[in-house]
Amino acid sequence: MGMSSRRTRLAVCAVLAGGLFTALTPAAVATPVPAAPAAVADDPVPGHEGMPDDGFENEPEGEQDDLAGPDGSASRLAPSGVLPAPVPGRAGDFRLVAGSSLTGLVDDLDAALPKQGLTELMEQANRPAGWEGDCGSTGIYGPDLAVNHRICWKSDDATSTEWIPQAITGVSDAQEDEDWGSSNAEPIAVAGYDDYNPNRSNYTAGRDNCVQESASDACNEKGIRVSFFNQATQMYRHVLLVWPYVNSKDHISFDALHAREGKCGSSVTASCAAQNGIHAGGMVWYGNYLYVADTANGMRVFDLRKIMDLNPDDDADVNDPTPDGLVSDVQDKKRVGRQSNVWYSYGYRYVMPQVATLKFSTAKNGGTTAGNQCYATGRPKASFISLDRTDTDHLILGEYCNHNNGGDSTGRVGTYPMTALTAAVEGAAGTAASADLAYGLPTGAVFNGEDLWHKIQGATRYEGKWYFHRSNASSTGRLLQATPQTVGGTPQLVGNAKVLQSSVGPEDLYLAHGRGDGFAPQLYSLGEHAPSVCTGCKREMYSYNMSEVIGDFGS
Repeated sequence: MGMSSRRTRLAVCAVLAGGLFTALTPAAVATPVPAAPAAVADDPVPGHEGMPDDGFENEPEGEQDDLAGPDGSASRLAPSGVLPAPVPGRAGDFRLVAGSSLTGLVDDLDAALPKQGLTELMEQANRPAGWEGDCGSTGIYGPDLAVNHRICWKSDDATSTEWIPQAITGVSDAQEDEDWGSSNAEPIAVAGYDDYNPNRSNYTAGRDNCVQESASDACNEKGIRVSFFNQATQMYRHVLLVWPYVNSKDHISFDALHAREGKCGSSVTASCAAQNGIHAGGMVWYGNYLYVADTANGMRVFDLRKIMDLNPDDDADVNDPTPDGLVSDVQDKKRVGRQSNVWYSYGYRYVMPQVATLKFSTAKNGGTTAGNQCYATGRPKASFISLDRTDTDHLILGEYCNHNNGGDSTGRVGTYPMTALTAAVEGAAGTAASADLAYGLPTGAVFNGEDLWHKIQGATRYEGKWYFHRSNASSTGRLLQATPQTVGGTPQLVGNAKVLQSSVGPEDLYLAHGRGDGFAPQLYSLGEHAPSVCTGCKREMYSYNMSEVIGDFGS
């Protein structure tokens, strides 16, 4: 449908009466109604420059991707052939500080747009997932662990070059009793990042090229979306994560999640290239908050009570009226935020705005991280996160490192009391959340001729032991186990000599504890690689019985 015909329909789809919108019946639509004037003036405000720099540092989109790394032709071990000792754990390096408050901006969005709860969103999930045998071949799985549950995506999501699944969390993280919404819904949430922006311009003058008729819907950098899966109905729904801001015309708006914006003139350099989206290598849903890892910065936080619905009547052909007197358009997949008195969302019905920021306060180490190098001291990378509920609730945060490219660390992990993180999210800017424990990853083992304890894509802690997902490009990855011990008077993680084959493209870890539903605890993960990436690759969510995992490791 053309834009002009949609605007004609828009003029007659709703009227403003007593401050409330009332939908017209088909009979009423037959009588032409003059278009109402814009509810709010839309003139530029002097001094406003459009979307301001959000201050987040940039990180390459290919971060945490073995397939984008070196081919290993260089020496894979230390020059002496001796693997390095574990780096020391320094909890102080992991300190997080709350950024500037976004509460006022989110409140303004809340007033401007209709709102939807997660329970209702789960009931309206619109995309069918495959379950168990529906997912076909089990070729992506290694022989050491029996897969218990398998969930596969709708065909376009399973093969998408634009959206790459990374992080996983669910209702067991959210609350102890696992009782969220309808019976047996037990939502699982997966985050994916936008990895494909064909023909997007890096130049300031070309920033609008993605809205041209010739441009692909994939052209824009859309950042991160979260897919909520309803286990009862085996359906799921995408929600676009967004960042609230005040636009150049002094109106509340939102954009996709990005790193620092560049403004190139006559040439494109790394310092002025167009925005990159964040990687979202890990995610934890705890209470009402969704914590999303931002590799270079820390974590971005979202509130599941603030999901905005841009298509409440579930009819994409008709632009819906919004509480602020404007309308929303979910058919135009090339625009986002408020533009010319219309709300857009890259075609997604639901958006969820960022409500808080937790940034690392430690300075970066001076070494390069261009090849996913990591260092023993200084600011860590927030490559993956998970939740440990087996004692006092703690968030686990750790680094993906490719030690083949240098650096002096194969990676570190740290833990935060959830009470400290919640207090920082809900506190004033500058409120700190300190880690109470940190370790360097174990060393001393070799896998396919290189250090085993790097290229970690996900980690969690369960009943005192640590579990790590180690990727292996387009071959099956490895599930690792480590135990805290004191060695030479220093607390450190000691790796289990037993190593288990996992799936191809293994990612984040999520533990469904089963305390609310009585099911056996499940260790969930997911594969990221589409079939186009490698022979035999496949995208699935899957789980192992945690009791089998523990037994196969021998403890």
